[in-house]
Amino acid sequence: MKTMSLTLKSAIAAAGIAALAGCSMMAPSGDTVTYSAQLSGASEVPANTSAATGKVDAKLDKKTSMLQWTVTYAGLTGPAKAGHFHGPAMAGSNAGVALPFTGSVESPIKGEAKLTDAQVQDLMAGKWYANIHTAANPGGEIRGQLKSGM
Repeated sequence: MKTMSLTLKSAIAAAGIAALAGCSMMAPSGDTVTYSAQLSGASEVPANTSAATGKVDAKLDKKTSMLQWTVTYAGLTGPAKAGHFHGPAMAGSNAGVALPFTGSVESPIKGEAKLTDAQVQDLMAGKWYANIHTAANPGGEIRGQLKSGM
């Protein structure tokens, strides 16, 4: 009976260790931070009445300072002329271009870039926003503040 009890205890312990190991493999890395933003005309400064909407999904690798992003949008008043990340600025304030989207600005916009230390600090402090510019709204038709989703 003792042998069976010891075998059962060993099996339970092994199962527990395997479960904990599996959980640690699924835990998010502390080196990656995710960001998102909802883009709208109401978020522009000054706000506009555009019915367009959009979304930014991004992730920052803190070890390498690499930022990867996907921007999707629909309903603009015309073709997108440009798109950028701007900063440093909190919601309700404007700032210069921190990082332009390169290549096509048709939805979806995908890209990646290595950020400077100052850019990483501003992004992590919530001081970056994305916007899409059109001919009808050259200052920006839709905008959204990047927020960390860790």
